[in-house]
Amino acid sequence: MPKPKIGLSMLYTLGEPFNKMTQRLATVKTPRIEIVDDGLHALNNKRVQTLNEAAKSYGLTYTLHAPFADINIASPSKPLLHASLKRLKQSMAYANALNAKLWVFHPGIQTGISMFYPGNDWKQNKESICSLHKTAEEYGVKIALENVPEPYPFTMKSVEHFARFYKETNLDMALVLDVGHANINKQIELFLTTFKGKIVHIHASDNMGELDQHLGIGYGKINWQHLAQTLKEIAYDKTVIVESVEHVEESLQKLTQLLA
Repeated sequence: MPKPKIGLSMLYTLGEPFNKMTQRLATVKTPRIEIVDDGLHALNNKRVQTLNEAAKSYGLTYTLHAPFADINIASPSKPLLHASLKRLKQSMAYANALNAKLWVFHPGIQTGISMFYPGNDWKQNKESICSLHKTAEEYGVKIALENVPEPYPFTMKSVEHFARFYKETNLDMALVLDVGHANINKQIELFLTTFKGKIVHIHASDNMGELDQHLGIGYGKINWQHLAQTLKEIAYDKTVIVESVEHVEESLQKLTQLLA
């Protein structure tokens, strides 16, 4: 019986200096680590070297979460769009240098002027994703698009949005299921059953169904037993990354037990 592989996002350390985060890598309870290329942990060549040394010392493998603060791949402003894509493609280069198993990114966001240009943000979002996909092929990096939650004005939040995207682009783009995000949209099971062939990575954190709180597993309203059963039914054997920012070790233990 295939089993998911449990990992940990370093999102919970994002408020700490980069060197403190890397020190924690010596004691994490899983070899599968997701690095967040943003905020105090934004990467550069020296930091990539530090992470590669840590991977060698502690037997770690990485996935990389692309930057998302002030990034908008659907921006109607060409200079800002260019800056976003440039930043993302640099992050993808770091993923390549880290030998990352996956590079995770977010879809574009509607803006205050979207109402004046109906459909333009959707079109630009598709074009940007296709551009990123082409760059990924050049780097030899596997990338995947993450579902995002209400109430934020992202262009792709629901199962219906992703279905439309796949139909219109026919792009072989993998999907990262963020369980917390899908819970807010009340579509966890629908994502899993609709896109079981495309989901290659799962982010796991809890919430109360209204805000993206990144609570510890079992500290919100997500039915984790049912999720575990659904994963077994679809024979999901890829990665599940704990993305909680509290009760982190406890969350790792709970998920390991649930998905055993």
